[in-house]
Amino acid sequence: MEDVNLYYQLSDIWKAVFALFAGIILGYERESKDKSAGLKTITIITLGSTLLCIISQNYSVVGDSYTIAAGVITGIGFLGAGVIYKAGFNIYGLTTAGIIWASAAIGLAIGFGEFKLTGIFLGSTLVIIYGTQLFQKLLIPANIIKSLHIELKVAGIPHRLQLIEKLKAYTKYQSLTKTKLLENGHLLLEFDIYMPRINQHDLENFLLAHPEVASFEV
Repeated sequence: MEDVNLYYQLSDIWKAVFALFAGIILGYERESKDKSAGLKTITIITLGSTLLCIISQNYSVVGDSYTIAAGVITGIGFLGAGVIYKAGFNIYGLTTAGIIWASAAIGLAIGFGEFKLTGIFLGSTLVIIYGTQLFQKLLIPANIIKSLHIELKVAGIPHRLQLIEKLKAYTKYQSLTKTKLLENGHLLLEFDIYMPRINQHDLENFLLAHPEVASFEV
């Protein structure tokens, strides 16, 4: 009986160590990018999921451990939703939310003793996190072509020329294809622009903050 208890104690210790290791690996990438859920958060989620799984296996009746696991995933979903936010035309936090959910699932797998399965999915997650960055750099064009529509509150030529000049800081090439005076007195400008992909977010922020821009569409 003592040997059995010792086995379970050692097994639980190894699960905790593995969960700590997995959480640190998953959390480091988020921490290095200064995300809201970083090293500490991801590691605690992985450890907590493993602990709940261990407790449910040791102290619940047959079948209840899987119910508790389902509850963990549901609860983690709310935590993941909390890191998603919208700024301008961009949505942020989706990758962090996905990693939060995956870290909970990996923690549960460790708690159930599925070490090989955990290793496979932990490795796959890391390949996705780090591999897609390289994939995007190699295969996705660094420069993009966009149509930009800007509605100016002021229709005067000096304001239009001033805006066009400022747009050059974000684009490699721009062509004004259409100007139209709207019924509300605003001026609609339509551009074809060629720009570095990484500049799109900065361009959107610039237009959002510009006092004379009523609206825009990229």
